[in-house]
Amino acid sequence: MTDHAAPHTNRLAGETSPYLLQHCHNPVDWWPWGPDALAEAQRSARPILLSVGYAACHWCHVMAHESFEDEATAAVMNELFVNIKVDREERPDIDQIYMSALHHLGEQGGWPLTMFLAPDGQPFWGGTYFPDQPRFGRPAFTDLLREVARVFRDEPDKIAQNRSALVARLAQRARASNPGNIGVAELDKGAASIARATDPAHGGLRGAPKFPQCAMLEYLWRAGARSGDSRFFATANLTLTQMSEGGIYDHLGGGYARYSVDERWLVPHFEKMLYDNAQILDLLALEQQRIATPLYARRAEETVGWLMREMQLPGGGFASSLDADSEGEEGKFYVWSASEVAALLGPDAAEFAAIYDVTPDGNFEGHNILNRLNSAGQAEGKEAHLAASRNVLLEARSKRVRPGLDDKVLADWNGLMIAALVHAADAFERPHWRDLADAASRFVVREMSRGDRVGHSWREGRLTWPGLASDYAAMIRAALALFESTGGSDWLAQAVRWQEALETHYADPDHGGYYLTADDAEGLIVRPHSTIDDAIPNHNGLIAQNLVRLAVLTGDPRWAARRDALFAALLPAAAENVFGHLSLLNGLDLHLAGAEIVVAGSGDRAKALLAAARQLPHATVIVLHAPDTAALPADHPVRDKLASAAGAAAAFVCRGQTCSLPVTTVEKLAELARVNVVKS
Repeated sequence: MTDHAAPHTNRLAGETSPYLLQHCHNPVDWWPWGPDALAEAQRSARPILLSVGYAACHWCHVMAHESFEDEATAAVMNELFVNIKVDREERPDIDQIYMSALHHLGEQGGWPLTMFLAPDGQPFWGGTYFPDQPRFGRPAFTDLLREVARVFRDEPDKIAQNRSALVARLAQRARASNPGNIGVAELDKGAASIARATDPAHGGLRGAPKFPQCAMLEYLWRAGARSGDSRFFATANLTLTQMSEGGIYDHLGGGYARYSVDERWLVPHFEKMLYDNAQILDLLALEQQRIATPLYARRAEETVGWLMREMQLPGGGFASSLDADSEGEEGKFYVWSASEVAALLGPDAAEFAAIYDVTPDGNFEGHNILNRLNSAGQAEGKEAHLAASRNVLLEARSKRVRPGLDDKVLADWNGLMIAALVHAADAFERPHWRDLADAASRFVVREMSRGDRVGHSWREGRLTWPGLASDYAAMIRAALALFESTGGSDWLAQAVRWQEALETHYADPDHGGYYLTADDAEGLIVRPHSTIDDAIPNHNGLIAQNLVRLAVLTGDPRWAARRDALFAALLPAAAENVFGHLSLLNGLDLHLAGAEIVVAGSGDRAKALLAAARQLPHATVIVLHAPDTAALPADHPVRDKLASAAGAAAAFVCRGQTCSLPVTTVEKLAELARVNVVKS
């Protein structure tokens, strides 16, 4: 018998993050981030090599295979550095700090993030992916390691200068010269500017790669709703349609991939992220509430089906992502040859191939990515037949080696999906989707909370604590969506408790806005305070939207004051960087142009009015059910109008402190709610 040595096991074996566990048998002596790793760097007087990635990251896998699994490279890393591995999804605070440092060095950024730090954690140089051999104009990784270690050892003054400059810039706050006086006219001007930058043929921003940019699409949609200019809707819908017909969408299993590497939405970067699908589902629901579109209804149904089948975990929470790679190859799980399709579908193969762009030569490296970009209108009357063919291929695909599932539960990403499911449940009249949202919310409350505070990441009973402001922002949004959709007062009370915890532990009283990390979190070299949207909306933008709703739904002047203070603090920065602050500006739109729908009373008429109110576009309305006057805030203007309703169930459409006369028909409610009256 051959005696196989046990594989090397490093400190990551004690972690729960699937990404960190992928590296627990590397020959690199990885440390997880924490005080022990920093203490080791200071004890040994070695610099730190910080490697940040995530489980679904293709280039992270490439660098791991080339360098971190290589004994010779690992020996150099272990000799010269204290090596720390971080899951950016588990610790977005660390990722944000050191990615910002890389940007300050003039680099574009991306993952894997490779940063070099002094023993105290201060950065002095970095990059992203480094090849194992010299190519792409980059040095070989081991040559780079030796040179960085040499400079750290022999040129301490240069290192100190870089450290001081970078840390000073990280701590610096953007100081906008613009007073930030943004109103409806400025929102419209910003939307027109963004619309001009979009691709008139394929949607999205011009060029490649193309990302969904959901906050941008919502901003354009809101401009259409606010101004009545249908061109804004057309611009947003072109993108949503092209994504839904393109290869970025999984036509067999449902769900959208992270982004497209080409300008046509044909070739995806194949990983599927929970947060992308949450934001896209939200947009599908929003457009459905404006005008029903069969394509969007199918994509919503299929995407929720994927969510239930592949992402829902025992207990109700949702997993984070599906990897791009399987069997060491990106996209292998998803692509097809023409011969495979022919063998599986037999006489139906020709029709399917014509609709889904399947050819002998393929459309991606000799393979076929299923898409319907070139078959508009050709599937009319054939959808049921095509669905049967898709099911045959899906069953065959299920026998392939599956991409890896990152099954940690992130409170912020779950919050985005919970709200999207609630909105979609109302828009598409699928009440069981609301049940999914309720179960996920209760999972966060049960498994990821301590008192009125929330953790960030959960896996196998272990919780990353304390949570981030993004967790509170997304979960408050989720709780408010559940309250508006169900009238369950427990969800409003939960939203208020979470907002109070957010104010206590994350508010920045000196500069306005909210820090990403709590006041009792572990100390980092700076406390992250970005206001810029990323792949998910910035927490400050979501908090602004939440405060608008909380002020209306509770009538509590605290939340109106916090809303106004947040806009006053951050709108100057938004005026100078509109695209970076779209979630904040979407909150401003809700404040300036949104309508509150109050349904007073009970009985069948109240139920009908509530159902109609909840099918109005969720982005621009706030729905409050008041079975009696006790459910209304003390100074709510509807109180004075209830007498004219003569005790009958009625709806009122309110903007600011002005409310309509009682509305008793669904048709009149929809008419009043869609009127655009704010032009200042």
